[in-house]
Amino acid sequence: MLNEHEVDAVYHLAAQTIVGTANRSPLATWEANVRGTYTLLEACRALGGVQRVVVASSDKAYGDHDELPYREDFALQPRYPYDVSKACTDLIARSYANTYDLPVAVTRLANLYGPGDLNWSRIVPDSARALARGERPVIRSDGTPERDYLYVEDAVDAYLAIAASLDRPELRGRAWNAGWGNPIPVIDVVQTLIAVSGRDVEPDVQGKGTPHGEIDRQYLDSTAIRVQLGWAPRWELERGLASAWEWYERRCA
Repeated sequence: MLNEHEVDAVYHLAAQTIVGTANRSPLATWEANVRGTYTLLEACRALGGVQRVVVASSDKAYGDHDELPYREDFALQPRYPYDVSKACTDLIARSYANTYDLPVAVTRLANLYGPGDLNWSRIVPDSARALARGERPVIRSDGTPERDYLYVEDAVDAYLAIAASLDRPELRGRAWNAGWGNPIPVIDVVQTLIAVSGRDVEPDVQGKGTPHGEIDRQYLDSTAIRVQLGWAPRWELERGLASAWEWYERRCA
């Protein structure tokens, strides 16, 4: 495909993206996320002519740290299959920049949400579908785990800014955080979604503590991308969830 279409820019977002699926099927996750990454990067290296490659890692690659927020110079210390697969993706991508001077950058984005996400195991799609059907959203933890949430259009802007940075050789091989830097409990996300939907329900909290294989608290320091590349998120949570809700309401009602 790279050769046939004379591709000069690659955005590698293909992956198995669900934590629970990775816990159940680690081999398939590693085949997609690890093998898929080195296969693509090797094709870019062998072909030549590719001017920029942006590879999607994840904030999950950092693993669990006592100090927060995550900074790009933190060690990658994952423990669970999905997290390990993204750390491998991250390291492999940067090794191609350092060893072969391939114009590669890595993204470590916060939890993405927005219209078009049909992965129903995720909190926003699942909650929106429940609300559209007149049901109570189910929370499978106790509602306290905290995440950094990033609207999909802000993520697109981050990818484009990072791709443009590869015109500068000194920025190749970098990893870039992108998020709000604001940890939000799961229950607050669901309650905000309920509010923008106008539904009169309460979430159904079914879990206790943090689900096995997940990290309790994560958020990102995005100073580098803000200062060096001029990127900043524009979609605050309430506005982003309102936009997402309009899409899910049309699709799921």
